[in-house]
Amino acid sequence: MNIFKPIIMSTALLLATSCNVASTEDEKVIDKPKFKSENGVFSIEALQALGRVSSPALSPDKKKILYGISYESVEENRSNNDLYIMNIDGSENTRITKTPKSESNAVWIENGNKIAFLYPNDDGVMQIWTMKTDGSDRKMVSNLEKGINGFVFSPDEKKIVFISNIKSTLTAQDIYSDLPKATGIVVDGLMYKHWDEWVKEIPHPFMADFNGSELTNIIDIMEGEPYEAPMKPFGGIESFAWSPDGKELIYVSRKKTGKEYAESTNSDLYLYNLEAKTTTNLTEGMMGYDTNPSYSPDGKFVAWLSMERDGYESDKNRIFILNRETGEKTDLTKDWDYTVNSIVWSPNSNSIFFIAHYQGVTPVFNIDLKSNEVKEVVGGIVDYADIVPIDEKTLVATNHSMLYPNEIFVVNNGIATKISTVNDEIFVQLTMPTVEKRLIPTTDGKQMTTWVIYPQNFDKNKKYPAILYCQGGPQQAVSQFWSYRWNFALMAANGYVVIAPNRRGLPGFGTEWNEQISGDYGGQNMKDYLSAVDEMKKEPFIDAEHIGATGASYGGFSVYWLAGNHDNRFAALFAHAGIFNTEAQYLETEEMWFANWDLGGPFWDKTNEVAQRTFSQSPHKYVDKWTAPIMISHGEYDFRILASQGMQAFNAAKLRGIPTEMVIYPDENHWILKPQNAVMWQRLFFRWFDKWLKPHENK
Repeated sequence: MNIFKPIIMSTALLLATSCNVASTEDEKVIDKPKFKSENGVFSIEALQALGRVSSPALSPDKKKILYGISYESVEENRSNNDLYIMNIDGSENTRITKTPKSESNAVWIENGNKIAFLYPNDDGVMQIWTMKTDGSDRKMVSNLEKGINGFVFSPDEKKIVFISNIKSTLTAQDIYSDLPKATGIVVDGLMYKHWDEWVKEIPHPFMADFNGSELTNIIDIMEGEPYEAPMKPFGGIESFAWSPDGKELIYVSRKKTGKEYAESTNSDLYLYNLEAKTTTNLTEGMMGYDTNPSYSPDGKFVAWLSMERDGYESDKNRIFILNRETGEKTDLTKDWDYTVNSIVWSPNSNSIFFIAHYQGVTPVFNIDLKSNEVKEVVGGIVDYADIVPIDEKTLVATNHSMLYPNEIFVVNNGIATKISTVNDEIFVQLTMPTVEKRLIPTTDGKQMTTWVIYPQNFDKNKKYPAILYCQGGPQQAVSQFWSYRWNFALMAANGYVVIAPNRRGLPGFGTEWNEQISGDYGGQNMKDYLSAVDEMKKEPFIDAEHIGATGASYGGFSVYWLAGNHDNRFAALFAHAGIFNTEAQYLETEEMWFANWDLGGPFWDKTNEVAQRTFSQSPHKYVDKWTAPIMISHGEYDFRILASQGMQAFNAAKLRGIPTEMVIYPDENHWILKPQNAVMWQRLFFRWFDKWLKPHENK
């Protein structure tokens, strides 16, 4: 017997009791900051002051919207989310929580008379709470040792499925009880680390009865199984779907461990029968990601998102439906050449609303079950998210753009009306940059959608330094996204023209365009970047001598690669969390399916032409051609792309005599999340580019 196999914690260790616990108020409540612009320019301070709108939920009577707003405090170095309710027309907007910790996962219960949500107990462990819709009568209704990461009520609210962690690896004390202070982690398989954590626990789905005040009869519906459900790092409550009659639950899991898990994206939908306590694989033989299950309101169909190929995390997401009576599976989008982000049923069960990247933006679409006809419901130069149907023609949704963050809208007959005004007080003080969509010719005769962001009060008769933005992923769209790190409006407000191409390998332009990048990291997509720069350099308002390039993750790889292949196009570079040495990356990363698909395979396979081409084009092989000053940023808790990649690049630049700086964040992961670190990052970003791209201002 292998003593180092994952240990599955018994549900007996999960305590469920009813408690009425008041929220702790020993920390400062983070309220909406008082922001006043001195010059009308969008700034780091304005960015940090913005309220972050999330998770609109429609009341059962379809008259009210429950949603969250979070604010950050740079002083406190944290954020918190509070809950609000407003009428469907935006009137009577009311804050219903004012607490020092974040309420999350908020849902309507008891026919709209109460709200259930997650909030930490006095020990800081996340639990389920309930309260009245005015925020009164707060009660903690769970008390689980491991806490709760998410939950979904059954339609009759008599049962609840929730996510909680179980122990998955042995501790030092499990092996040698006489070493109580030993901290070593014994590893005997892959996936011992994942994104930003040493994997010691995994999430499991638990089922419980709920009587309105406590959870009872708790069972782990995957008892004894060493598998994640939902899948980390991004899976959540969207991985679960109750049948309308409450007799079935579908959950998502990739039932693999170790090397098999690391090399596969083959997740499946599992149907759990509550009465029989049996589990059935609904997608057996479907080899890619199967995610986001959803029952039709009439219970006749199950819809979900499905990728076809194992090992390819950016395959086309298709909308599949399962006829529950016949068992027939149908690909509704087989004739639609774009990948789907999320789905939700129309109330009449005849169609499905969905969002998808499309030609550089993210509209809302509808697909009819009988005809498979896809129609755009609402679009524009925006990205939509969080769609909630009211009826067949009306939706609640959030949207955002490169110029403003999430707000809540009601969409009726293709017209979007903004009903939230969370950040209006800030934006009314500002003159914002402008955005233009351009089509740029590529070296192989195609047209590339490129976003160009101009400074406020742009004057075409002046010259501006420019920054090329290199997208990460590598297969993530350069749509109208709003980012609190890679904020194009902030870059432009600091006097830069931002060039953001939808280069090869990005979704929204058909599967051929999306897939081209796999196995061609140093190829056509890099030519696309240079085509965008060369085309914009023709404009008289671009200071051709002062163009920079920046990006994170694959965007960081791009910056490192361009550093040795730009033929003096760039005067300065900034790379965050980038891949510098692809051979090292192959063995340092954790999700091997990604490395195998995108890099082509292991570098030691000399017969693999794709892999050998990839590794021959690794950025570190071009260090001898580096000329431009480069700044490097990385988090030490980044287990996707280890900080050693950034350290290698920094050391190489120093040894070559290239002007360089590096900032390491010991407490950050692939992203920079803590408010003070975020402000520091932004300040360093502009300090670096201002130094090299605005020399006339630094004299």
